[in-house]
Amino acid sequence: MEYNKGGRIAKLVSSTFCMAFAMSFMFYVANASDPTPLQDFCVGVNDPNSTVHTNGELCKNPKDVTIDDFIYKGFNIPGDTNNTQGANATLVDIARFPAVNTQGVSIARVDFAPFGLNTPHLHPRGSEIFAVMEGTLYAGFVTADDKLYDTIIKKGDIIVFPQGLVHFQFNIGKTDALAIASFGSQNPGRVNVANAVFGSNPRILDDVLTKGFQVDEMVVEKLRSQFSSENRSINMGRSILKLLSQTL
Repeated sequence: MEYNKGGRIAKLVSSTFCMAFAMSFMFYVANASDPTPLQDFCVGVNDPNSTVHTNGELCKNPKDVTIDDFIYKGFNIPGDTNNTQGANATLVDIARFPAVNTQGVSIARVDFAPFGLNTPHLHPRGSEIFAVMEGTLYAGFVTADDKLYDTIIKKGDIIVFPQGLVHFQFNIGKTDALAIASFGSQNPGRVNVANAVFGSNPRILDDVLTKGFQVDEMVVEKLRSQFSSENRSINMGRSILKLLSQTL
């Protein structure tokens, strides 16, 4: 009896330990935010000659830091919407504002001309919370199982775009619109879907795009002409045979 009782206790302890380990492992894997700061701040320093690389920027000497390092000016200036899409997203991240280094935050203002579009895109390193300041927008995102969540958002409304999911905003009004977007990363990144697929350098092989989109090469080339710059025409001769010859 005592042996069986001891065996059950041992199994219980073993099961509890395994469960605790699994839960801690799941928590570690699910922690997708920027690393936690180990000090009060680390104002970034862009030193192209440095041989040290970090997950962010090198720190400015705290003795040389002033209040001015923590101030960004010009966020009130509208972005130029005189472009094909009629929208402009001005991202204030680590590249523009060194003070956000290690802080896990960044912000953007998104300006829309009438019927302007912030094209379908995704942020691989950060979730986004998007607040409409002026205007009326059609906005949405697509999940990993291709489900679309879309809606109309107006001044005072806020929407969240989960990290890594394709999303968009379209100004459906006849007047300019403005939104402020905040990110849970100092460097959320941005991948424009159409540019990535049809404007990559070097070009994605025709075989991939024609089969992936179920269209012929003429359609693919027409789409490329909208998103590829002229200096990428040197890649037109790429083929599967050439790629194979390079690997052999």
